[in-house]
Amino acid sequence: MTRSDASPDLPGEPSELENALSHLQCVLVARRTRSNPEGVTWQQYDVLELLRIRGAMTPSVLSASLGVSRQTTSKALRVLKDLDLVVQEAIGEDRRELTTSLTPTGWAFLARVAQQRRDNARIATAALSAGERAMFVELCEKVVAAFESELEPVDS
Repeated sequence: MTRSDASPDLPGEPSELENALSHLQCVLVARRTRSNPEGVTWQQYDVLELLRIRGAMTPSVLSASLGVSRQTTSKALRVLKDLDLVVQEAIGEDRRELTTSLTPTGWAFLARVAQQRRDNARIATAALSAGERAMFVELCEKVVAAFESELEPVDS
């Protein structure tokens, strides 16, 4: 057998559940990509969502709220400013302290992404009976809780 037709060294064939999770993830990421031509990363999206939920914030408060370093937040903010999704303005006379808020373009981006989530829910609703939807929600929450219990703290 040549290297080109050798199968990769995997710890066995994937289970049906592994394949189902992988396929669902692929489909959801593909749908997200279509509603995100700007290429906003998950971390940048978290910044936008936090600003949507809590309003204008300083970079230090954003960093603390997201559990990431100031450097990581600064990198995300630079990209978001370049995309015109956020704006930073000086606070008070010092002018060194900045507050970050969403721009109209940022609000429009979040509205577009929210519409994509609603479209996903509409498609899932149409595919499942009321009982199946209730069971799907319950099972998703159970699996999410299991994943979250396995998360390791991230050094910032």
